Amino acid sequence: MTTAPSTTTDEAPQPATPAPSKSSWAPLRPLILRLHFYAGVLVAPFLLVAAVTGLLYAGSFQAEKLVYDHELTVPVGERKLPIGEQVTAARKAHPEGTVSAVRPSPEADATTRVMLSGVPGVGEGHTLAVFVDPYTAKVRGSLEQYGSTGALPLRTWIDEFHRDLHLGETGRLYSELAASWLWVISAGGLALWFSRRRALRKVRGATGRRRTLGLHGSVGVWAAAGFFFLSATGLTWSAYAGANIDELRTSLGQATPSVSAAAGGEHSGHGSAAGQAGDAAHGVGLDKVLAAARAEGLGDPVEIVPPADATSAYVVKQVQRSWPTKQDAVAIDPASGEVTDVLRFEDHPVLAKLTRWGIDLHTGILFGLASQIALMLLALSLILLIVWGYRMWWQRGRGSAFGRPIPRGAWQQVPPQILVPALAGIAVLGYFLPLFGIPLAAFLAVDILLGEIAYRRGRRSYGTPAG
Repeated sequence: MTTAPSTTTDEAPQPATPAPSKSSWAPLRPLILRLHFYAGVLVAPFLLVAAVTGLLYAGSFQAEKLVYDHELTVPVGERKLPIGEQVTAARKAHPEGTVSAVRPSPEADATTRVMLSGVPGVGEGHTLAVFVDPYTAKVRGSLEQYGSTGALPLRTWIDEFHRDLHLGETGRLYSELAASWLWVISAGGLALWFSRRRALRKVRGATGRRRTLGLHGSVGVWAAAGFFFLSATGLTWSAYAGANIDELRTSLGQATPSVSAAAGGEHSGHGSAAGQAGDAAHGVGLDKVLAAARAEGLGDPVEIVPPADATSAYVVKQVQRSWPTKQDAVAIDPASGEVTDVLRFEDHPVLAKLTRWGIDLHTGILFGLASQIALMLLALSLILLIVWGYRMWWQRGRGSAFGRPIPRGAWQQVPPQILVPALAGIAVLGYFLPLFGIPLAAFLAVDILLGEIAYRRGRRSYGTPAG
C-alpha cells in the first residue's frame, strides 16, 4: 500500500490522537511507523522500477497485436489446409533448426505458428516462430518467441525488463526484493491509516502535508488488496522464495502434474511434457494426432509437441490461460494414433490451480483486457504512492530539505509478550522470504550502528545521549 516514506509529524504519536486500543496498539504504532518509513525510503526505488515496468508490460499485450498484426492475422479464406501441409511450407522457408511445437490457427483470421528450436541467432530458451497462412500455406513472416504465452520480441523485451532488468539471474533479485517488501509496507500503511482519527484521514479541505498524507493513505487503502495479491503471486515464481513455495507444494502433494510423453505412460507429477522435439511428421502425422486430440475434447487453442525420440509420444495440450482456463493435455502414440494418457485441468491439485490462476492474473492473461487495465491502474497507484511518500518526507522538512527520520528506540516500548512472538514470526518469514529477512537484518544492523555513533558523539559533545 503506502510504499514510500509517509512520515509526518501528523503521523507521530500525539496525546490529542489516542489510539483506538491503547493497551495493545500504543507501543506498536511507533515501531510500525519507523519500519514503514525506512522500508519506504530504501525499498521504494525498487518498487518504482517494478511499477513502471509492470505498467509497460500490462500494455504490451495490446501493443503486440498492433505491432505484429501482419504476422498474427490473415484474411479469412474458405477452407484451412491440413496442418502437415502448413508445417511443410514453414520448413521450406526455414529449414534451420527442428520443429519444437505447432500451434494451429485458433481463430478464423489467425495464422498458424510453427516453432523452431536450435535456430542460429535465436536466444537460449527462445524459439523462432514461423507464421503461416492456414488457407494458402504462405509464410507471412518469422519472429523470435519466448515462453508459454508466445511472447513476441516487444513483449519479451518488456517482460525481461520487468523481471530482471535484462541482467539475468542477478537482476531477478530486484523484483523478488520488491515483491518481498510490498506486502509488508502495505500492511504497515494500513495499520497506520486505520489507527488515525477519522478527521485526520480527510483529504477535502486539507492543505500541504496533511493533504498529501490524505491522498497517500486513501489511494493506498483502496489499492492494498491488489498490492497483497501482486506480492504473493510475484513471489510464486521468484528465485528463492519461489523455490521454497515449490518445495512446500511438492511436500503437500500439490505440484503441477504433466501428461506423460512416454508412449503408454501415466501422467507424472513433475517436469515438462514437451522435451526436445524430433520430426514433426513422425508416425501417423500431425493431422491424425490433432484429430485424436479433438476426439478427446481438446478445443482451440492447442499446441502439438512432436515426439522427443523413438520411444516418446506426441503431446497435444490446450494453451488457453484466459477465462475459462483450458489446460487439458493428451499423449498420442505416433505409430497407432491412439491416446495413451489424458490429463484434465479439473484434476489438478487445488494449489496447482490457484498457482496457475494467480500467475496468469498477475501477468494480465486470465481475464484479458479487463485484468490488464486493472494491473495498469494498480501500477499507476503504486507510482503515485511512492511520489507522495517522498513528497511528505520533503514537506516534513518544511520544503527546504528532507525531514528527520522517526526517532529510535520504539521497540523498547513493546511489551515482551508481544515483541517475542513478533520476532519469532519475523524470523520464520525471513527464512522463507530471504529477500525480506536479509535486508531487514541489514536495516537493523545499520540502524544500531548509526544509533551508537550518534550516542557516542552526543555524549562526547554534550554529555547526554543523542538519537
